[in-house]
Amino acid sequence: MGTIPLTRRGSEKLKQELQRLKTVERQAVIRAIADARAQGDLSENAEYDAAKDKQGFIEGRILEIEAKLAAAQVIDPSTVEADGRVVFGSTVDLEDEASGERVTYQIVGEDEADLKQGLISIASPIARALIGRSAGDVAEVRAPGGLRHYEVIEVRYV
Repeated sequence: MGTIPLTRRGSEKLKQELQRLKTVERQAVIRAIADARAQGDLSENAEYDAAKDKQGFIEGRILEIEAKLAAAQVIDPSTVEADGRVVFGSTVDLEDEASGERVTYQIVGEDEADLKQGLISIASPIARALIGRSAGDVAEVRAPGGLRHYEVIEVRYV
């Protein structure tokens, strides 16, 4: 696994999830397994099977988050000097050339992406089309709905 870019907010979000998994979720599933064992025959115990499955999921997620944090390159967008170009962490105001609709996105790591909050993954088609562009440039995006053209209105590092 190479380096994984994360904003400071994304890194903190992963650390909080890891803490919750280790201190709350892991303990709850251990109690559930113990309760299910106390019921006797494990071969036909659905609660035991469900708890073991949940334990496997939690342990897998803990390992995944720990690996991501170990490989993380935490980037603070406010310290980025990119001369007005779109880079990881930048916030971009766009205008759809066809509809005139304006949108604002921040380019973040895959684990941070949330379109409803205006956070798009660095791996998304629109982010890939925007990287390196500056205000006034037009980015051509191949989206599932067809080809879209977005004009970069402003690039901010906040």
